[in-house]
Amino acid sequence: MRFSKMHGIGNDFVLVDARRAPLALAPEAIRALADRHTGVGCDQLLSVEAPRDSSCAFYYGIWNADGSPSGQCGNGVRCVAAWLHRAGALALEQAVRIESPSGPVTVRVLDAGRVTVDMGEPLFDPPRIPLLADARADSYALALAEGPVEVGAVSMGNPHAVVVVPDLADPALERIGPQLTTHPHFPQGANAGFVQVLGRGHLRLRVHERGAGWTQACGTGACAAAAVLRARGLVDECVQVDLPGGRLQIDWPGAGHTLWMTGPAAFAFEGEWLAHA
Repeated sequence: MRFSKMHGIGNDFVLVDARRAPLALAPEAIRALADRHTGVGCDQLLSVEAPRDSSCAFYYGIWNADGSPSGQCGNGVRCVAAWLHRAGALALEQAVRIESPSGPVTVRVLDAGRVTVDMGEPLFDPPRIPLLADARADSYALALAEGPVEVGAVSMGNPHAVVVVPDLADPALERIGPQLTTHPHFPQGANAGFVQVLGRGHLRLRVHERGAGWTQACGTGACAAAAVLRARGLVDECVQVDLPGGRLQIDWPGAGHTLWMTGPAAFAFEGEWLAHA
């Protein structure tokens, strides 16, 4: 199986051209491919496929390193757009709708290595995240082994728990992240984002992703952190988000508007995977 290895500020992917036939791999095969010692190694597997929605030009599938499916991936969709541009299927500055497992997004390749994406409007209603809560709130107290933790909750096509912290180097986060990712109040799991506010236009973020663990970057996590803090009135509509792998720009005026994410997408190498599980 031919593949492209790509990354968006360190969040890395194996991307497969499946435009002629949908990709069908068992979870154990995906885990074998994603293994960093005996496979290719990646946070997520992406497939580029024919559209299922007639309003879209393409469909892309997303699978986490543990073989589980994902609804959305912000860094991944930028890589999909860059791959389509290199394949001659997407012109520079051409706005195109492509379909994710959680619905359509609009992408635009700004140059050879930079892509902007309309990620849709953040969803805060608990049933749409999904989150087990009686009513929407700015924050929710979730019980953990260390005690209660206040989280903001939002869906960016996948569920997110956002925690504001004073110090991203706090060793307690290593324990809290995995607990939030699998917390029973998130019936589908959640990406756990820990955000430090450096100013009204500047955030620093770490994310423990469901199905992948700690990653160098999480595009939807950056969107989620900016959206939660914007809804609380703590940041401006244009925010720079620094992750361990690099920087993303998030633009969201607020409720009633869609959120845009802009950042790089890079090719690492091409290969052929032989070790099917």
